[in-house]
Amino acid sequence: MFNVVSTNCGTLDHDIARSYKDYYHGAFELDDIELGEHELMRLGNVIVPNASYGEIIEAVVMPALEDIYNDRLKETGKTGADAWIGFGSIHLVWELGKRIGKPDSLIYWAWKNQIPVCIPGITDGSIGAQLFMFRQKHRDFHIDTLADEQVMSDLTWDVETSNALMVGGGISKHHVIWWNQYRGGLDAAVYVTTAPEHDGSLSGARLREAISWGKMRPEAPNVCVEGDASVLLPLLGSDIFNR
Repeated sequence: MFNVVSTNCGTLDHDIARSYKDYYHGAFELDDIELGEHELMRLGNVIVPNASYGEIIEAVVMPALEDIYNDRLKETGKTGADAWIGFGSIHLVWELGKRIGKPDSLIYWAWKNQIPVCIPGITDGSIGAQLFMFRQKHRDFHIDTLADEQVMSDLTWDVETSNALMVGGGISKHHVIWWNQYRGGLDAAVYVTTAPEHDGSLSGARLREAISWGKMRPEAPNVCVEGDASVLLPLLGSDIFNR
């Protein structure tokens, strides 16, 4: 249903981790000091054992990066940093989806259908730590973030209409509206958020604010839905696919 996904590093982290290990239902009020003593990490009311996150990510990603590294050198026939020109987070997601993605993971289907998943903040998460540690062994390895920007730019310029479903704010939302300003703004958009507008954040910014920046066309139909995405997205998805 979508031509491109713009998201954050946490999406990649948790998509991989949840494919291999379980998270657990907890509560916001749990004692975080006690949780830490038992190597249990809290995401709101979700409990993440360290064995289900950092440990499993390192166990599956590091060997995959080694394969990606060796294959890339063979495919390009280049050595050093030249081999990694054009290899952005989009390509990393596809390579990980091909090697370690499971059929219930986002990255598996992104690879299978060659849907670009752009992660502009690729170092801001557990995967970022793995990339950093991998580079200590292979100093020529790097992620070409501007290659991602080229893909986003090309997609924005080539489409007749550009519509967006945005969930939450931050860098992933901004990348969508930012690139669309170069074509005069989005043609339509739906935004789901729990953030208040008056804190001045991008997460809280309503879509009408984007009009002043040229990131949303003045006449573009848009709606901001204030609510929990874990409730709203399944409802939206059900409606979309039932049609």
